[in-house]
This record gives sequence, C-alpha cells and structure tokens, in this order.
Amino acid sequence: MKRLCLVLLLLAAPLWAFQPDEMLDDPVLETRAQALDEVLRCVRCQSESIASSNAEWATDARRRVRELLLEGASDTEILEFFVARYGEVVLMQPRTGGSNLLLWLAGPAMLLVGGLGAWLYVRQRGMADEPGVEALSEDERARLRDILDR
Repeated sequence: MKRLCLVLLLLAAPLWAFQPDEMLDDPVLETRAQALDEVLRCVRCQSESIASSNAEWATDARRRVRELLLEGASDTEILEFFVARYGEVVLMQPRTGGSNLLLWLAGPAMLLVGGLGAWLYVRQRGMADEPGVEALSEDERARLRDILDR
C-alpha cells in the first residue's frame, strides 16, 4: 500500500507545478503552451521541464510563454526568445547543429574508434606466434609418438 501511494504521489507531482490561473482560455493556445512547457528546461532545477517544476523561475517562464502566445508569437519564436536569454541549456533536448554537432558525434565516433582498436588488437594477437613455443625437432617428435603409442 505504501508503494502504491508513493507511485501515485510521484505521478501526481507534476500536476502541482502547474497553477490553474496560468491556463489560457483558448484551448488551442493552451495546448501549444503546454507543449512548449515540456521542451523548455527550468534553469533552476536543470533536470525538469518548466511544466513539472515548482521553482519560481519555472512559474515565470510558463507565464511568459503564455504572454508570448497571446502576442501572436510562433513556437519557434518563443523557443528563440528563451535561447537568446538563457542559452541552449534552456532546451530539454539540445539542437544537433553548430558546435553541438561535435558533441552529438563524439560518442558514436569514440565507439567506432574503440571497436576498431579492439578488432585490430584481437586480430594481431591471433596472428602472432605464441612466445617460447618452438617447433619440435625430429627426435622430440619420435619420442612423443613413442610416449603416445604406449
């Protein structure tokens, strides 16, 4: 029962962040605002979107999103408004262009380099002669056959 209450509490936590007085009368604009709230990061919390954050900054950001929507701004203009003021850290998913492209490609590139290095190591190791093992002389082979035949 405790676990069920805890799960329900955690699932309902984002609902407490959003205040009813922040909602717009137009359901279309409110839907757009809620979608934008999910893609904007709270700069105080760093790990939560402004939709689920209780921080004062997130409340102000949600209100600003709605103000910009009422002024007729597009979703892209609203995102650019926040990026211009707070940098790309305000986006829940950073863009893949510009200098971020290097960061997006670094992980797969390192995986490929590591995999290639491991493949070369295993390949060369398999081709190398075992150290200290020499071919048997004829006398040793004859003695080995004699021992195995017994």
